[in-house]
Amino acid sequence: MSETSGFLERPDGERLAWRKVDGRGPAVVWLGGFKSDMTGTKAQALADWARATGRAYLRFDYFGHGESSGAFARGTITRWREDALAVLDALTEGEVVLVGSSMGGWIACLAAMAAPARVKALVLIAPAPDFTEKLMKPAIPPQGLADLARDGVWLRPSEYGEPYPITQSLLEDGARWSILEAQEVPIEVPVRVLQGGEDPDVPWAHALQLAQAIKGSDVVFTLVKDGDHRLSRPQDIARLIAAVEEVVP
Repeated sequence: MSETSGFLERPDGERLAWRKVDGRGPAVVWLGGFKSDMTGTKAQALADWARATGRAYLRFDYFGHGESSGAFARGTITRWREDALAVLDALTEGEVVLVGSSMGGWIACLAAMAAPARVKALVLIAPAPDFTEKLMKPAIPPQGLADLARDGVWLRPSEYGEPYPITQSLLEDGARWSILEAQEVPIEVPVRVLQGGEDPDVPWAHALQLAQAIKGSDVVFTLVKDGDHRLSRPQDIARLIAAVEEVVP
């Protein structure tokens, strides 16, 4: 089974890059993390799995990420949520299983809440709901706060490459989409969470808070005690594929 690729044209002239494997449904849809793209180890491993098993699979880059158009610094949770929903509407049919990594876990939850009839299950890797408000904002140093107040943007150092531009608009917009402040997260489909115990970016307690808040009862939280944020080692990939196979018929 081969993988095709293309671009989804958005109403404002921007384009979202995508890659797709045709096969049996429900389609597995990859939702990447903040500043990541669809060519990462986990996204590629799922593409290989889909081709080998004849499953339908879709991966894409959000606005300002990877091969898609747009300036990353102009991105917001609102925009990336809209991207995910647009991709689901235009490039998939019927039920889907969303696989979200880090920020993609938050986007997956928001998409499941917006389209409950479409989303059959969620597989979340180091999910980071509300990360702008609960993880990012409290960690901004005084100089970063000064930069945001003066320029509206702070260049956050990253262990994964060039500094990330963090904008005031991203922080303010992210607060609008908070899901952990409510008594429960209104998701009732099966959910599988994979979380590294040594994740420096998303503490395991943060991911566990999401798992406990999800309304449905079919929620399994797996703590990989020696795992990092990426969970991209061969044994981690095996756990990811097993989790996906557990929730797809």
